Formats: sequence, C-alpha cells, structure tokens
Amino acid sequence: METSDYKILIIDDEKDVREILKFNISNAGYKVYTAKDGLEGLKTAEEKKPHLIILDVMMPNMDGYETCEKIRKLPDNLKTVIIFLSARGEDYSQITGFEAGGDDYVTKPVNPKVLISKIKASLKRFKIDEPEKDKIITFGDYKLNKKEYVLLKGNENIILPKKQFEILRLLVSNPNHVFSREEIFEKIWGNDVIVGSRTIDVHIRKIREKTGIKNIKTLKGIGYKFEI
Repeated sequence: METSDYKILIIDDEKDVREILKFNISNAGYKVYTAKDGLEGLKTAEEKKPHLIILDVMMPNMDGYETCEKIRKLPDNLKTVIIFLSARGEDYSQITGFEAGGDDYVTKPVNPKVLISKIKASLKRFKIDEPEKDKIITFGDYKLNKKEYVLLKGNENIILPKKQFEILRLLVSNPNHVFSREEIFEKIWGNDVIVGSRTIDVHIRKIREKTGIKNIKTLKGIGYKFEI
C-alpha cells in the first residue's frame, strides 16, 4: 500500500491539537480525518474504518479509554492500531490504556516527528495482504485465523486488540520457542518504537484473562513461550 492509501483518525477535544496533528500527518502523505470527542470519533471510526487512530485520553462525555473499548467492539476495527495521547505519563495510565485495547501511548506535548515515526512503524506491520497459506492455526479448542484477526474457542469469537492478537499469533506460530521481551518488542512494535517495560507483561496478562489459554508460559527473567 502507498502512504496515501492509509486512513488515520485523530480524536481530540482540543482544536489546536487536532489541527497541528492533521497538518503534520497530512504532510507525511496520509489521509487524515478528525473528531472532536469520543462520540463523534466512534461514529467516524465506524464509517471510515481507519487503519490507525490517535486517541486523546482526557475528553468530556466519554473519555479515551471508554472510546477505545467501544471502537474495539466494531468488527471492522479489530486490526486498527490505536495510539493514546495523554498529558499523564504514569505507568498506571499507560496500563489502563493497554487494558482498554490500545497499542501504544504517547505523552503530551506531542513531538510530531516522534508520532509520525510511531505511525510509520505501526502501519508497516499492518499486514493486509498476508498470504493465504497456513492462515488458520488450530490448538486445543481454539482456532486462530491469522489473516482475519479472529480467534475462535468453539463457536465463541474472542475479540483481542491488534497488538495482543499479534503477540498471541507470534507465540502460537512458533510453539516451544522462547521469546525474550526484546524480541517481542522488535517483532511487534519495531526497533524504532519505544514502549514501557511493563507493556509486554500487561498484554500477556490480558491475553490469558480474555482467552483462557493455559499454554502461554512465563520464563522468569527470560521471556515467554507457547508450550505444546
């Protein structure tokens, strides 16, 4: 895909922030939409089906965390990358963002160059044209469809945010291989993206809680593996 093929949605209640981000991201070649709050953002996400959403946390009526959770329930937005924006950089704020379904977290004031670097790295891993071969992995009662971002347990469709799905896909595609946190960061986020040290742990915990999968093992001080 060309840069201009990617759709990016900015959801922020501050007009100045929306305009500055739209100006810089548009100049980088992307197609950009904006929304002034969570309700408008949710509607726009459903209509435009963006590849990536930049989502402010502190907004009136419906904050970014709730907006993210609702967006994740839209079938066409399962693969959408969601990057939170917040003036709060505490660990607990970032963890709340990841638990709501976010993929990354940027602290305000935003450096446009850093944000665009994160956007490029995230979209590079937006694998729309993944080959059909071996697109479905079956293990136990589960079926993981790598192409459609669907995880089934029997007839139940378990919805996971994009980054959690990609971590699970990485692990189950390489059974018994031990991945260090650094390897997972590089493969899922890329070398040019910096995320908090607890990010992987939070995502793994949420994967276990949402799926009930028991095969993901923690090797203390080393990393994780999918054991068969």
